[in-house]
Amino acid sequence: MGNAQQQNSPIFAKLLKFHLQLSHVFQFVFFVIGFSLGITLCLYAKSFSFNLQANLAPSSLPVLLSQQESVLSSQPLPPPELPRPPPPDDRSQPMIIMHKMDDGELFRRASLVPRIEVFPLEHVPKIAFMFLTKGPMPLAPLWEKFFQGHEGLYSIYVHPSPSYNDSLPLNSVFYGRRIPSKPVEWGKPNMVDAMRRLLGSAVLEFTNQRFVLLSETCIPLFNFTTTYSYLINTNETYIASYDDPRKVGRGRYNPQMFPTLSISQWRKGSQWFELNRKLAIEIISDSKYYPIFQEHCSPPCYMDEHYFPTLVNILAPEENSNRSITWVDWSKSGPHPGKFGRQDVSDEFLNRISSDSFNGLVTVPYPVSILVSVSVPVLDSISVSVPVPVLKL
Repeated sequence: MGNAQQQNSPIFAKLLKFHLQLSHVFQFVFFVIGFSLGITLCLYAKSFSFNLQANLAPSSLPVLLSQQESVLSSQPLPPPELPRPPPPDDRSQPMIIMHKMDDGELFRRASLVPRIEVFPLEHVPKIAFMFLTKGPMPLAPLWEKFFQGHEGLYSIYVHPSPSYNDSLPLNSVFYGRRIPSKPVEWGKPNMVDAMRRLLGSAVLEFTNQRFVLLSETCIPLFNFTTTYSYLINTNETYIASYDDPRKVGRGRYNPQMFPTLSISQWRKGSQWFELNRKLAIEIISDSKYYPIFQEHCSPPCYMDEHYFPTLVNILAPEENSNRSITWVDWSKSGPHPGKFGRQDVSDEFLNRISSDSFNGLVTVPYPVSILVSVSVPVLDSISVSVPVPVLKL
């Protein structure tokens, strides 16, 4: 038995030695594999980083072999040339529009504006001058002088024909004051749509406290200071609203408007108005009477002569002066006011208009008109409707 153990010992020793040698071989093989794999990954990562930098570099720069060469050889590129701005009278320039809301969104937003009872002291109240025009404004130079030096006390909104492409200098008070517009026809309901569009756009600016509707043929009879003081300090609104028993008054009432609107509420007046903020918001928010007028007031019922006067009579008759601040010559019969040629408009003519408020023709303590509306085709003929403060330009 002892001899058997002695014979097995050399064999065991040889097996152990062989196992150790085989283990060393495997360790060496694994080391070589791991080392090779590590070198391969490092080279790949370096190549990936280089390619990434090359891809992120501007296409105008050459792809260099190293960061060092890139720093040494790259030179700053000259700035790109900007396109030349179009000349001021370029008719192809895009129209500048104050907003791009359609009527539904505009009236919804305007009806939701805060109804501030007390105006914040840190803000200055403004007058919104809203121009309903056909196209160009031939009397713009006069308005430019009227507004000059009074920035921050007024806002301007212009509703021209959508087909009119204006081109105004950047320093014009009318530049960028255009609102989205739609076609307007005399005597049609879309005339009132345009008036509400102007009013809704102006109401969105909460510093606007008074709202005056004008046309491209209106001119101011008095300077801005007087006009501003007259309108900001009054507690009244100015819109003609009267019960006219004639065919051109009650005769235009449609019985199908009843019972929403009765004939006793029906009023007639001029389309030119001046409103305070509270009443302007209520008119824009109206969803009760406006559809009735749209459906049942069409020629010979003229919506612009009845909708606003009737609505003011319903909403706030006690606040209305029941007169307009726009002077119009209705002495001649017909559906339109009197027109005046270039030779008719003189200092004497304007003095007569401004003095009518004090000579017994009008029974009010203040001047009735602050502006004059003169429908002037190329300034050759003038149809005057005027709003009037107290000092002349």
